[in-house]
Amino acid sequence: MAIIEPRLLKGFRDYDPEEQSSREAAFSKIRSVFERFGFLPLSTPTLEYKDILMGKIGEDEKLIYSFKDNGERDVAMRYDLTVSLARYIAMNQGSLTLPFKRYQIGPVWRADNPQKGRLREFYQCDVDVVGSDSSLADAEVITCLCKALEELGITGYELRINDRRNFSVFGENQVEVTRSIDKMNKIGMDGVTDELQKKGLSGEVIDLAKQVMDGTADLPNRMDLEKLQNQIVALGVSESNIKIDQTIARGLDYYSSTVFEIVLKDKPEFGSITGGGRYDSLVDQFSEKSVPAVGGSIGIDRLFDAMKELDLIKFENPVKVLVTNWGEEFLETNLKIVSDLRANNINTEFYYEATPKLDKQLKYAEKKGIPFAVIIGADEMAKGEAQVKDLNARSQQSVALNDLAGYFPK
Repeated sequence: MAIIEPRLLKGFRDYDPEEQSSREAAFSKIRSVFERFGFLPLSTPTLEYKDILMGKIGEDEKLIYSFKDNGERDVAMRYDLTVSLARYIAMNQGSLTLPFKRYQIGPVWRADNPQKGRLREFYQCDVDVVGSDSSLADAEVITCLCKALEELGITGYELRINDRRNFSVFGENQVEVTRSIDKMNKIGMDGVTDELQKKGLSGEVIDLAKQVMDGTADLPNRMDLEKLQNQIVALGVSESNIKIDQTIARGLDYYSSTVFEIVLKDKPEFGSITGGGRYDSLVDQFSEKSVPAVGGSIGIDRLFDAMKELDLIKFENPVKVLVTNWGEEFLETNLKIVSDLRANNINTEFYYEATPKLDKQLKYAEKKGIPFAVIIGADEMAKGEAQVKDLNARSQQSVALNDLAGYFPK
């Protein structure tokens, strides 16, 4: 039989057990913060009808993975978690208690150009408030995401907020100018200016765009942004971490007013690791009833790459104990110990291959980062006890078999 070359699609990756354990630990911390703020979980499918997703994203719609399924239906893989939420809201309006506060953690797919911190399959951690037009909903979503980052050990971040309605000063050129200005942090003011000139926009429009980018433009929603900033501070985010940035637009066309991004002060090259905004008209595309909404997302894959460089990722094996294997005569006792430890919520592994070479088994535990080893030989069996070796402290202690479950920290 021919051997198939093992290979990965471009823009996709595997996560080894250490990486994935660290990711799961991060998800758990993020989830705990989301729930602390009163958000409840929602799950939506990977695939949607293509027309559900199209017409909501903007110029990046070319990045949506779409195809015909076996029933010749036009389907697409979700580009983000927000459009599916809007579809869900429209389908369930009569049964939902508003405001509806949900979180969702799951993968999304974009046929993007892979680069540092950017994959074609990646996870998003979203929180949204649907059914309230209060700025307090905006403030709570933003604060919740900031606190999730802080729970992960990230304090050196900058929250940049803006109001997309400010771009109404560009009139009929609003969409084109907004898309260009949103790229300023990547290509600079000169790059944006060149792009606007290539689009054939007037000198007057370009001069106004420059004023927006350098912060000198007198924009209409400045007071609303200052009010939002004060609310975020009152909810517990340090004012030193917040900046009103008139260039923030976000690339998605469904944003209607508030928009925000969070970047790492020590790793700005990773771009925004969190972002979102208010999208009051998105649900309207699926329903005759208007429903205001605001939300934001943490891109965990890009964030993790940055955290690695900041040395904030510490792998800790969830397995706490290795029960060693000394042969058939001890097997029944060893398996009972394994069962008892697991029944007491102590993550336990058993060494399958019987060997009198203790060093081999201990090296296996050390290599995997398992902190404790339980050793039972003939002498221990006769005394009804076990030797417990602390592999980090390089110490060893005799413990009665009946007391083993209470010996280990949980």
